Amino acid sequence: MSQLGATVTRDGIRFAAWSQAARRLWVSIFNEQGNRELERLELRPEGEGVHALFVAGLGPGTRYGFRADGDYAPERGLWFDPAKLLTDPYAVEIDRSYAYDWRLAQRRGEGAYTAPLMPKAIAVALPKPVQAAPPLFQPGDLIYEVPVRAFTMLHPDVPEKLRGTVAALAHPAIFEHLKKLGVGAVELMPVTASIDERHLPSLGLRNAWGYNPVTFMALDPRLAPGGIMELRNTVAVLRRAGIGVILDLVFNHTGESDRLGPTLSLRGFDNQGYYRHTSDGRLTNDTGTGNTVACDHPVVREMVLDTLRHFARVAGVDGFRFDLAPILGRIEGTFDAEAPLLKAMREDALLADRVLIAEPWDIGPDGYQLGNFPPSFLEWNDKYRDDVRRFWRGDAGMVGALATRLAGSSDVFAAKGQNVSRTVNFIAAHDGMTLADIVRYERKHNEANGEQNRDGHNENLSWNNGVEGDVDDPAVAAARLNDQRALLATLFASRGTIMLTAGDEFGRTQRGNNNAYAQDNEITWLDWAGRDQALERYTALLSTLRRATSVLSDTGFLTGRSPAGSEMPDVAWLTETGVPLNEQSWQDPQRHRLVMILGGAIDGEGRLAVIINGDRRACMVTLPEREGFFWTAAVEAADISRPVSGRTVIFMIEQAQAGTREKRNGVS
Repeated sequence: MSQLGATVTRDGIRFAAWSQAARRLWVSIFNEQGNRELERLELRPEGEGVHALFVAGLGPGTRYGFRADGDYAPERGLWFDPAKLLTDPYAVEIDRSYAYDWRLAQRRGEGAYTAPLMPKAIAVALPKPVQAAPPLFQPGDLIYEVPVRAFTMLHPDVPEKLRGTVAALAHPAIFEHLKKLGVGAVELMPVTASIDERHLPSLGLRNAWGYNPVTFMALDPRLAPGGIMELRNTVAVLRRAGIGVILDLVFNHTGESDRLGPTLSLRGFDNQGYYRHTSDGRLTNDTGTGNTVACDHPVVREMVLDTLRHFARVAGVDGFRFDLAPILGRIEGTFDAEAPLLKAMREDALLADRVLIAEPWDIGPDGYQLGNFPPSFLEWNDKYRDDVRRFWRGDAGMVGALATRLAGSSDVFAAKGQNVSRTVNFIAAHDGMTLADIVRYERKHNEANGEQNRDGHNENLSWNNGVEGDVDDPAVAAARLNDQRALLATLFASRGTIMLTAGDEFGRTQRGNNNAYAQDNEITWLDWAGRDQALERYTALLSTLRRATSVLSDTGFLTGRSPAGSEMPDVAWLTETGVPLNEQSWQDPQRHRLVMILGGAIDGEGRLAVIINGDRRACMVTLPEREGFFWTAAVEAADISRPVSGRTVIFMIEQAQAGTREKRNGVS
């Protein structure tokens, strides 16, 4: 198929769009302000559903949109209406952000001429591709999930004009913070242009997360006013600081929503082709948003691949995280790990080495696909999240599940002979409670969302340490801080890739809101001035240990066996008394303590002990001794000759005594 979109040449612009069902397509050319239509030119059919026209004399900066005509029969999935201005699905830049207006959803013939309501696409002469380079991020590294706008809106060191933008991430105050945390890659929540859900404007709210795109390449001018070059320059700055960039992309649905939604782009071009439908003609809703993109359609598949190539080639990103990723692997509604789109991503010459991360669930039939994506996809691991939360909440019988998660979740990822884990371990993410709120709220508090607290999950596996919400009691505050430290320590002690959401390293709160998608305000904006700097320093220490000790960041499953060339097992699971856990201990519902001994932590010989006391009571801990070695604190001062406090994780590292080192080195 020939190239789609607006292709700028020395002599003019070629406009091309795809529609199998439209009878006629036009391109509308607008003035520089985008508020007056100068020309409406009909495209010519070129075959295979492509309609195109070369317009001489036009150049970069031209504002344009498309129109399409054909049958209007929504009951048959046909929504053609030439009064609706349509955004080019291949647009790489738009002149302003989308704003929901009820007139965008009017039926044909109801008088809605939508050009004044729509942003205009801007024809862009793309720069030369960035120099090819392998991703900086490697599995086992720390991913830092960033809501671009909320991240810097209140940062005192970032110039006000940069706050809330992609460019702000290139500010020294930001990348120095990321370096201090040992971030391997930032995962930017959606930066492509999105539109508010139709119920939000009347509530005085707006979508703050961006998971409601219109098209897939154009960046949101609110987040990247400098367009693709702003993203490209920021990626370059972060790469120089040793930090990769992963884009969170949404290909599973668009903001055109259900049959009551607005006509903005794909619906107006070819609703039957771009979206999946049920047997009776209704829009499939495997996403919970009202529509589902037909990723098994060849044209859609190529559009997704072209989008990924665009961001890899022009911006130089390390990779991509895919929202509701089973949609990308559904063939006629059924998930297939070898679906053409998933296979093409892994085999494409430009994309084959990029980082690919799946959110492995949607709400469609058999939508939960954790562990079922093909290598080399990494996968968000909600079993890790839930089991770690349950353990620290104090649920009975969780010590075995905790060990499985610490060891790389082999129960999920070891199928088909795989010996490395593809897990992305996380305790909190953008959706759900923040890490600090997990230990201070037992129930969700979503009243600010305007839905009478009905939205968001009711079960958060959270606890409040005796009092719901804010409290002045120093004992409760101390208990909550201990719990945050314990959760962070558990995360950094876990095999596989780990993910931390921005601000969780210093105790950010959303006041118990576990679905803050519509809170573009202080509820989600990170409070840099009020951050817990002691907790932040502790997180940085954990990251330093993880990076210095490969046994933590390794992605191989812990097995209890000795690796080749070593007599020391990769892991030993002990009780607090220093003896291996037996079957009775593993099954003890009241056991909340575990000691993980990792072999080969220092020079292949010293061991690392992770002492986990999930009980509220202190206890004595005995670590196995070896002649010529001694145990010392690895993160903070710790004395295990005294009782280990309850609700605590302690790291101890085994070091050789001076005489032992000299003997090993042949010095007498």
